[in-house]
Amino acid sequence: MSSHTRPPQPGIRLRVDLGGDPRPHRSAKIEAHLRVDVAADGAPTDLPAVQLAVIIAVDVAEHNRAAVRHALPSALRALPDRISFAVLGSGPEPVRCYPRGDDEWAVADREERRRAAFVAGSLPLHREGPRPAGYAAWVAGARALLAGRPVSVRHLVLITDGSSAAGDTRLEEELDACAGQFTCDVFAVGADWAPDPLLTLAERLHGTAEFVDDGLGHAITAAIHRLRRVHTPHLPIEVTVRPSVRQVSLSEKAPRPHRLGGLLQPGRPHRWSFPTYQWEQGGRDYLLTLVADSDADPLETELQFAMVSIGDVHAPVTARWHLPGQSPPHDPAGADSVRGLNATARMRSALRQGLVALQEHQRDTAEDRLGQAARLAARFGTDWVLDEIRTVADIEDAAAGRVRLRAVDAGTLGPLILRAGSRPGGPLADAVGARPGPRCGDCGTPAGSEARYCIACGERLL
Repeated sequence: MSSHTRPPQPGIRLRVDLGGDPRPHRSAKIEAHLRVDVAADGAPTDLPAVQLAVIIAVDVAEHNRAAVRHALPSALRALPDRISFAVLGSGPEPVRCYPRGDDEWAVADREERRRAAFVAGSLPLHREGPRPAGYAAWVAGARALLAGRPVSVRHLVLITDGSSAAGDTRLEEELDACAGQFTCDVFAVGADWAPDPLLTLAERLHGTAEFVDDGLGHAITAAIHRLRRVHTPHLPIEVTVRPSVRQVSLSEKAPRPHRLGGLLQPGRPHRWSFPTYQWEQGGRDYLLTLVADSDADPLETELQFAMVSIGDVHAPVTARWHLPGQSPPHDPAGADSVRGLNATARMRSALRQGLVALQEHQRDTAEDRLGQAARLAARFGTDWVLDEIRTVADIEDAAAGRVRLRAVDAGTLGPLILRAGSRPGGPLADAVGARPGPRCGDCGTPAGSEARYCIACGERLL
């Protein structure tokens, strides 16, 4: 174990780009793009399996047993040595299938994998009769089981055909209780599941949701292998704000959209902590939104509205209140990245709304939303969005947002909606929409490509 000890502090780089200086108002919105890059800095390639606990939960009706009959034993035989694992079936409440007896957890080795794969052949699945308890019961059961396994990474793999979702009214409440306890990947099988609760599970529990038509065993194995690449299981982003800031929110935009819940620090009324999870090497993009009151602040003065902290790395969020009518605000150099974040979010939302409208036979709305998504995808060069649109429509002019719907089976749209809400996004282009030429480093005023001095303040352009 000592040879696999990871450094307590990963290599972190943090960049903050402001969306623009705001106008004075009692509820002015200030937006900033946070770009966080994490490097392993010499840590082992894989997290030791002994630091992982995984629950594989099978929420599938008996008539869909074929979807998991071979996949589950295959995934169990592929578990890495020394990982803690448990398998849950349903009948209709979640029930432990493996390990047998009084033990709540099994630790994988050759014999445990063989026994687990054999027992999975008789996995209990719910039949006709009382409706299953819903997704809230699955995450509640996972929370209770994982609470007794204090390891670095705790994860739920939920395989569902949607048969337990009817009448589930406690999901949001239970997800609040699960915040920070574990992460979750959702695999949808069959054809009768609804995308929205699955996307909610993935978003709130910092995982992925995907439809698996074939290759479920490989998908489960790949999800567990991803967990082993986690360098930092838990990395809070802290935001300390000035007293005039009344609201703070932070959302992950890339690689996957995740809603982050902020926690006020005890005894620190102006410090918020936003937990994030499963950091591999690479970068993530966040949108920080502050709502501030300008009444007690000076105008035309550079003010620090927040300090963003990740470990020992800090970056300020600075802006100034501009006097209306006298000093029009100039966008700072990083404003384009904030616009890019918001535009990417609108593109995802338009794609999903268009597919949902098509599923509900609202063709005019579907055509309008998919056209918006096509226009933004053409602007950003996001080919996967255009490919998704082409499965349901002909794109006549992507840049103009003109699409023509084709006849599609509404029952086939669920996987497309799931991908639109959970598919990883590519890195944001730093220069999307950027104006040509330099900007003044002092006041931010754009200048022509041949300019040597700022026309607003007279400072030399660097």
